Amino acid sequence: MRSTTRSSSNVGGGPASSSSGNTPRIGRRRGTTTTNTRRRTRTRSGSYGLSSQAIFVAVAVFLFIFSAGIILGARMVLNASSTPGNTPADIDRNADGRIGVDEAAVEIAHLVKDSARAEAALIKERADTLKQKAGKLRQRLRGSGATGDGNVGDGDGNAGEHNGNPTPGDPFYNPHHAIDDYTGGADEGGGNNNGGAAGGRLNDVAEVLDDPSLPAFPYLGPVVESSHNFQSWVPPGGKRFEEYKDGKSPYRITDDLRRQSDDVARSRRLHIKNAMKHAWKGYTQYAFGQDEVHPQSANGHNNWGGMGTTLVDSLDTLWLMDLKEEFWAGRDWVRDNLDHDHVGMVSVFETTIRSLGGLLAAYDWSGDDAFLAKADDLGKRLFKAFDSPSGLPWGQVNLGKACCGRNAQWAGGNAILSEVGTLQVEFRYLARATGKKEYAEKSDHAFAIMNDLMPKDGLMPLYVRNKVPNPSFSNNKISLGAMGDSIYEYMLKMWLQGGKKEAWLREMYDKSMQGVHDKLLQKSNPSGLTYFADLNGGRMDYKMDHLVCFMGGLLALGAVTDPLGFHSDRAQRDMKTAKAVTYTCYQMYARMETGISPEYVNFRGDDFEIANNAPYYILRPETVESFFILHQITGDPVSCFDLPLHDCMTLSSITTWYRSFNRGLPF
Repeated sequence: MRSTTRSSSNVGGGPASSSSGNTPRIGRRRGTTTTNTRRRTRTRSGSYGLSSQAIFVAVAVFLFIFSAGIILGARMVLNASSTPGNTPADIDRNADGRIGVDEAAVEIAHLVKDSARAEAALIKERADTLKQKAGKLRQRLRGSGATGDGNVGDGDGNAGEHNGNPTPGDPFYNPHHAIDDYTGGADEGGGNNNGGAAGGRLNDVAEVLDDPSLPAFPYLGPVVESSHNFQSWVPPGGKRFEEYKDGKSPYRITDDLRRQSDDVARSRRLHIKNAMKHAWKGYTQYAFGQDEVHPQSANGHNNWGGMGTTLVDSLDTLWLMDLKEEFWAGRDWVRDNLDHDHVGMVSVFETTIRSLGGLLAAYDWSGDDAFLAKADDLGKRLFKAFDSPSGLPWGQVNLGKACCGRNAQWAGGNAILSEVGTLQVEFRYLARATGKKEYAEKSDHAFAIMNDLMPKDGLMPLYVRNKVPNPSFSNNKISLGAMGDSIYEYMLKMWLQGGKKEAWLREMYDKSMQGVHDKLLQKSNPSGLTYFADLNGGRMDYKMDHLVCFMGGLLALGAVTDPLGFHSDRAQRDMKTAKAVTYTCYQMYARMETGISPEYVNFRGDDFEIANNAPYYILRPETVESFFILHQITGDPVSCFDLPLHDCMTLSSITTWYRSFNRGLPF
């Protein structure tokens, strides 16, 4: 969810356009241009015809195939008559030892059947061999936590030893893929829900949900035809699925239901991929290499410093959706054109989560060193932000000069809580990928400072003084929304990234979530919807940003990885709250006439209403992220509810894409 201020024009489709079949194409790897110069010959009437050479070749091929068939049939008959033991006992021979025509036909039929059985056995053997090789290849490429003999950690949560990586000289060797994001073996073990610590925890969830006393799930949607026109979608309205409102699991979720749900998701995958292809086509046609495309005016715009922000931030999505031609064209631009020397002042936070994160994600998927080189170049420029008197990063830095850190004036010259605590995941990964430990050490130190500053209730104000050696908070507003949100997210995700070995990070998270439940958790009137309010100067502000909808996924992820166990009171509380607040986020969509959530709502009147100054939607991903995580953990198909088309499809399709690539959550 990392972003707190995503722009509506960051992703755009652009007007549809037609293209000629002779348009130059970008080479997949090296960016070379190729042009289709072949032409089929035409007859005088204008129809396509065949040359005499083509006719000659076709006749020759036909005669060859016909002759081969005759020879093969003759060999089968001869073998049948000359090979002892392969002729059925009930076939009589003529006096001279020859087999009659009818008897030969019967024997040939037997031979064909035996040959088919042998071929089927050979195919099965080859398939099993390929399956084993594919499993070993996945293990090697992902640097998984499997043991060297291919066995995944056991279902009790014991991780396999991390000794299955190839070495230099191995054809599968890639130094990048030895990186495990500081995780132990259990964190990526094998790609199924039965291995490692993840398997044990997810099995606990499955046992709770697969309760025979619960009724069957009644809402499974139909498989979507490839020709379906989603433009006819009409928002069905809110106040539905109310049995989920309080965070309960009202229906039995079986393995068979999960399989059916996945079939529905796969049928939607084509449509969400087509939507991405449309958006990418608009960007490449009207703004390729620029930061954003304006879909209505069909123009590009460099309002992020001219770093190809949309391109870089989309690379991992292109890879994930198997749009490899588009991905490699983007890689070529990054390798050949991305230059940070000309960029001036930028937001350290926004540039880290979009550009640095985008480059690292592309590198993580592809292993292409061009991405790591650009990420390292950008990282060292952004890293100057940590050179403040307090050790807490400046909010802005000049990339071209790699200096001149400062805070945004609109924040009163203060550092912003979420921005201080939403850089570490990227810089820790960069440190591991490049071997430059200082990236991790300085960014971790900033988070440790925030740990020292954290109040007893775990809830931190939004502004921080970082211009002095001894930093402190400079206001008293607390929010899980804008300017606060993602520091709480990174507490948990850094702990997971580090293999759950840095106990102080988990302690920060658990302390904060206790404060969230004690002081921010609210119920609406009259429906009793769960939400998190703001706290301003000790007084409640009964509103909730769409940004807060990341909390559903965060709490669920925290519950299923809780050191006290999934069945502990704390984990069960967090899972219940996760489901309940995600249902509220669904209602923020479903109750709108458009089916699209506003930026935030005020909780008054009939549960909530649109805030006067926020009747807009700027591509916020938080609700879909929470649905995705809840669906991965529970398998409950209702995790999709019936959001607007693009959101619902994104959830189901991303879930299926992740499973297709064996990329589970980082447990």
